[in-house]
Amino acid sequence: MMAEMAEARRRMEQVRVEAEAAASAAREDAARLAQQAAEERERARQVEEQARLAEAAARAEAARAQKAAEEERQKADAARVEAERTARVAEEETKRAIAAKEEAERQWKKGIQPVVTPTLEQLAETKRRIQYKEGMFHFAIAGIAGSGKSSLINALRGLRNIQRDGGAAATGVTETTLTVGRYPDLNPQHPFVWYDIPGAGTQKITDWQYFNDQGLYVFDCILVLFDNRFTITDIAILTNARRFNIPTYIVRSKADQHIRNLMRDMGYDSDEEDEDDPGRRTRLYKAARKQYIEATRKNVQANLEDANLPDQRVYIVSNDTMLNIVKGKGPKKAIDELVLLTDLFTQAHARRGRLIPSS
Repeated sequence: MMAEMAEARRRMEQVRVEAEAAASAAREDAARLAQQAAEERERARQVEEQARLAEAAARAEAARAQKAAEEERQKADAARVEAERTARVAEEETKRAIAAKEEAERQWKKGIQPVVTPTLEQLAETKRRIQYKEGMFHFAIAGIAGSGKSSLINALRGLRNIQRDGGAAATGVTETTLTVGRYPDLNPQHPFVWYDIPGAGTQKITDWQYFNDQGLYVFDCILVLFDNRFTITDIAILTNARRFNIPTYIVRSKADQHIRNLMRDMGYDSDEEDEDDPGRRTRLYKAARKQYIEATRKNVQANLEDANLPDQRVYIVSNDTMLNIVKGKGPKKAIDELVLLTDLFTQAHARRGRLIPSS
């Protein structure tokens, strides 16, 4: 009996041990399965995360590609617009070049040669050559040979032609000015310099070279002086001065001589009064003066109109009258001498006021 009980207890213990072993094995299997499940979940999470990141990267790449495509499209549109603009500009430049060529050919046929714009080096060299000084106002007296440029400069400076010791410019029947003459104004209140420019129309100074060769592009003001006829050379000076935005004044010289010649054409051949008709000389002078002034202004106006230049005043002067005005004497039989002086000095002071900063 005791043996049976012991056997029963042994079996029960064996069952318990086997049960505990089975439970332990089951727990281990469960833990292992749980671990495997966790690892599977983690792998699934990682795969999901990788898929999410890949999707985000794909969306970003798609957005970048779309942006790049849009930028390329915009660049292509801009390039097309620029190409069209360039084509238009090229077409306009071609038209201008053709027009310039046709104009140059037309000018060549008329005997007017093209003027080349000077370089900065040429501008500096020309200013050095004429002794251009900042703060001064530089007047150029230009025109064809024999128009009386030197005599006018002498009168404007208050000198007679014979006052060579006083610094008067040389005058004569032939063209005496072969190089640019520089004459500072003798009045210390006038910071002006007058330049006697060699006359155009000689073998040494050809018409078409005149403006550039004489460096007229550096002057502050140009007086275009003529005697008998207003010529194509005078027109060329005015045209080129407009290109360089230089103020110009058209001046006809030797008014007293021309009026006396007209009086002789009218039958008057003496400076003395006619005893039989005391007022005849005065009447002829007034008639000749009026005819001379009207004919001069009409001729200049017609020449400017033919050259497509704007109308501008022509100043009719006598050097003797100009000299008397400059020297402070009462003008006798003045025409435009005082007006010219006033306009020149007003222009000079106004222009210098714009160029010189106030202290």
